[in-house]
Amino acid sequence: MSSNTVFLNDAFIVEAQASLLVTDLSIQRGYGIFDFFKTINGKPVFLDDHIARFYNSAQKMHLHISQTPEELKDIITELMQKNNLPDSGIKMTLTGGYSADAYTLPAAQNLIITQTALTVPKGLQAEGTTLVTYPYQRQLSEMKTLDYSMAIWLQPFIKENNAGDVLYQFDGFIKETPRANFFMVTTEGEVITAKDNVLSGVIRKNILNLKDTGFQLTEREFSLEELYNASEAFITSTTKNILPVLKVDGKAIGNGKAGKITTQLSALLLEKIR
Repeated sequence: MSSNTVFLNDAFIVEAQASLLVTDLSIQRGYGIFDFFKTINGKPVFLDDHIARFYNSAQKMHLHISQTPEELKDIITELMQKNNLPDSGIKMTLTGGYSADAYTLPAAQNLIITQTALTVPKGLQAEGTTLVTYPYQRQLSEMKTLDYSMAIWLQPFIKENNAGDVLYQFDGFIKETPRANFFMVTTEGEVITAKDNVLSGVIRKNILNLKDTGFQLTEREFSLEELYNASEAFITSTTKNILPVLKVDGKAIGNGKAGKITTQLSALLLEKIR
């Protein structure tokens, strides 16, 4: 049983002792938000970006965070000191709160912050991954909600197709994976990621904001057919950084190996993280 310390509402407690009432909307209706960031050598990575997205998700979901961003940072700092996990993942969860009728949104929500050990990639994971597409548009896509029902429901489908994960497409246009943003590289060297109806990933944001890369970084819609003809593809997330996508729907992307631009962007991102 874990002896890690967690923060629940206004107190630090042992993880095994942390609990919520069954009337919480996260349990009754799956209503709530979260954000997740990593620490490397005891330092949070892109913390301001993650906190800004956490508050943005809360506002759009009509949820209230009692603490200010600076107070939240102080809590995170103290949690890190108590757990002493230099390389870790920290998850901030805001549940819907205790509802008298299991439907009405209450005024107060429950804040949970947990920390677990995390192995952080030191470089590009060149072995990459494979994806299988599925027609789906994630609801409330601009908010990082607790709802991963479709992704979990599709796990047998993913396994049947010998894929590492699912890639959502809607009306023939590529969107994202359940836990990562998706990029493709055209044969002309343009790096493209979906613009609308996807989560604004923090790694995605920092790639798009890279300066003087020599690459054309574009946000726009692109089709499944364009993806099949791409020269490279990769996904981005807090835990993966940049992970090459070698196959989609059983079709090799480019030469089926980690591409040159993917490798170069990975090096630039890792430098920014450091």
